[in-house]
Amino acid sequence: MLGRIYHLLLKELLQLRRDRSARFRLLIPPLIQMLLFGYAATFEVFNVGMVVLDQDQTQESRALVASFLHSSRFKLATVTSNRAQVQDAVETSTAQVGIVVPPGFAGLLRAGWASPVQVLVDGTNSNTALIALGYVNQICAGFGQIYALDLAQRTGRALGKPMVNVQLQERYWYNPNLNSRWFFIPGLIGTLGLVSIVNLTAFAIVREREVGTLEQLLVTPIQPVEFIIGKTLPFFLIGLFEVSIVAVFGMLWFDVPFKGNPLVLLLGICLFLLSGLAIGLLISTVCKTQQQAFSSNFFVLNPMFILSGFSFPIASMPPALQWLTYLNPLRYFLVVVRATYLKGVGLEVLWPQMLGMAGLGLSLLTLAVLRLHKSLD
Repeated sequence: MLGRIYHLLLKELLQLRRDRSARFRLLIPPLIQMLLFGYAATFEVFNVGMVVLDQDQTQESRALVASFLHSSRFKLATVTSNRAQVQDAVETSTAQVGIVVPPGFAGLLRAGWASPVQVLVDGTNSNTALIALGYVNQICAGFGQIYALDLAQRTGRALGKPMVNVQLQERYWYNPNLNSRWFFIPGLIGTLGLVSIVNLTAFAIVREREVGTLEQLLVTPIQPVEFIIGKTLPFFLIGLFEVSIVAVFGMLWFDVPFKGNPLVLLLGICLFLLSGLAIGLLISTVCKTQQQAFSSNFFVLNPMFILSGFSFPIASMPPALQWLTYLNPLRYFLVVVRATYLKGVGLEVLWPQMLGMAGLGLSLLTLAVLRLHKSLD
């Protein structure tokens, strides 16, 4: 048995050695995708186009506008002279945010009263709109605090009624600077690894069927279980090598810290690859051609990405979809890889995720073996 598995493993590795394009696809595209996603995927918003209408034209109103312009979050798209131009700039997407400083803005501030400022936000992209509005609130709040302190110092007294104030002392654990790349890069290790391992495994048996070598293998003494092991073991080793390269590259290039135990991460990667191999085998037993396998990959992988928590919080999903995420091995792996990278936790915390991936991997692999046995018969 071991001899037959060894020769089948050797056959797959020799075939990969002869296929230069396959070797290129295994290494270069994942690294390029890591670079592209690492720089492009972020929750932060910079250089939001802003249109300004200053109807007050005072030192205070100009100082407020300057506080926006000195921030890297906003850039001045245009300055207008009436409200119609502000509305037109937002409607035509010339600017995403419109700031209108009304007449009497400075007078209210000097009297110690709150002074309103109108903000128009393009809500077409709701995520960007909410983040930009949060930046507007922070800048206005900071301007108000600085102005109130300066006014109290100049007048020698605090204006207005005393207010009870709750002061927040923020402490961000595990990611002190809230760097979004520290969140995305570990997640990319799982998503890119899943794409590669599922594609490799799904096309393996389908390609054997198309070129006619599957029938030749069937007349040999090899058993279905041996055939499965011989076909998946090389892809497991290839996937382990590829995920390791992507993980090291992402960590060194983007300066993402690794605080955990490498052996815990290695165990998580192995269990995750086991599930990916099983998914690829299931696809290969259903499809007859490589075109069908390619289409099936999109049908399977896209929902897995959406339901994994990579970009969208699972807690925000409907309850039915939240339950469905427990059938997704990527959901468990993202918890493992982010926790080992940023928190440095071990198996005493991550054992439920490890157990979930192990259960899914063994169940899917058993189903794939039974399905392949039936298709071979």
